[in-house]
Amino acid sequence: AVVMSLTIFTGCIQVILPTNVLSIEKTGSDGYVDTYTITYTDGRTSTFTITNGRDGINGEDGDDSPTITIDELYNRYRLENPTATYEEFLKEFLKVEVDINSVTINKLLSSSVKIYSEFTMTKEDETNSLSVGAGSGVIYRITDNYTYLITNFHVIYEKGQNTPSKIARKIVCYLYGSELNPIKKGEDQDGYAIYDYGSNAIECTFIGGSIAKDIAVLRVDTNVIKGVNENISAVEFAESYHVGETAIAIGNAKDDGISVTKGIVSVDCERVKLQIDDTIRVYDLLRMDTPLYQGNSGGGLFNVEGKLIGITNAGDTQNQNVNFAVPLDTVKNSVENILHYNNGYINKIVFGIDVVVNDSKYVYNKVTGYGQIVEELKITVVHENYPASTLGLQVDDIITTLNVNGTPFEIYRDFNLSDKILTLRAGDVVSITYKRNDTTYTTNDYTIKATDIIRSE
Repeated sequence: AVVMSLTIFTGCIQVILPTNVLSIEKTGSDGYVDTYTITYTDGRTSTFTITNGRDGINGEDGDDSPTITIDELYNRYRLENPTATYEEFLKEFLKVEVDINSVTINKLLSSSVKIYSEFTMTKEDETNSLSVGAGSGVIYRITDNYTYLITNFHVIYEKGQNTPSKIARKIVCYLYGSELNPIKKGEDQDGYAIYDYGSNAIECTFIGGSIAKDIAVLRVDTNVIKGVNENISAVEFAESYHVGETAIAIGNAKDDGISVTKGIVSVDCERVKLQIDDTIRVYDLLRMDTPLYQGNSGGGLFNVEGKLIGITNAGDTQNQNVNFAVPLDTVKNSVENILHYNNGYINKIVFGIDVVVNDSKYVYNKVTGYGQIVEELKITVVHENYPASTLGLQVDDIITTLNVNGTPFEIYRDFNLSDKILTLRAGDVVSITYKRNDTTYTTNDYTIKATDIIRSE
């Protein structure tokens, strides 16, 4: 696992940004064909044209709007080409040479943060010490009052911390372009080091987290963070990701400042053993060959469209081509769960079944051009006095679908069932579709009670 750094590094990387798109403006029209001009940050320009349709998407006079953004053009293109990727759109539709990675990365830097966590410990000789861990994070949501950040749980947690919660006593973050390194200014009366983080440091409040998911949510005052830079932006979640897609990591590598590495998704999800405290746990993680370093933990992993597909959290120190991230749905559902319950933890329903993978195979979809591993989940144990026994499920039943408030959710992997459970709330009506002796059945409806929801790691 990528171990959280407990050393303050004083170096700083100078990031030289490549030429990228500054603006796209409509500069001409004959009523049917619109001409757009792209202006680059180095002063160059290029043009492309769009032929207006007559299906209500565009006005027939061609006078739609004086300006248009890349995202608006892409969304329009997707109406006729629903499976097109952002990269295909830029290369094929615009017919211009664009450094796709630089465009994406420049947009994402305003969503990335560098994090420091202070941990206080008492040594065996009863003297006090303080260490500072370095990590990364992303901006999740911006409201009028608060801005919420996502990071790894192990970035703000230390098993040696001498408080019951083991959460850092102080957490600060920096925005990209406003980064500083803490400077030791002496010691307090208890013997703990005092660090000066500078005027750009933004103090964070721990809202909640999960050691079992390695996800934590932090909160900062929106006025404070916008006081440092009003141009911050929240990340956008991808709808999905696939093996072979570009995977761009942005984080505080080696505590030298926010920087960027790139690779591809190697495995969509696999079981990995990690030890964050004294307990070895099994995590379902995305694997990529994107390089990671100490300090990258908690940073965003993005696709070529600049959409979040994971939170980087671990790596093989012997092989830089084997690194890991908490995957898309685990991140999204964990964060929403933490914010919904707002009690510091993940809370979820326990159905009361144990399952095992009965069969597993790869299924390729010729239409989409992507494939996925599909598993059968067979019940091995049904625990009494839990919803599963109330619903009449039995050993050897194979779960195929979880129906939530009338909407079916296909269960094709064990981890996608675990992720979906994080979204269930008291009052939701659920049923389970399953196979028994090659015949498909659906249970009666079950309304989740508040007492069914329990606190989880």
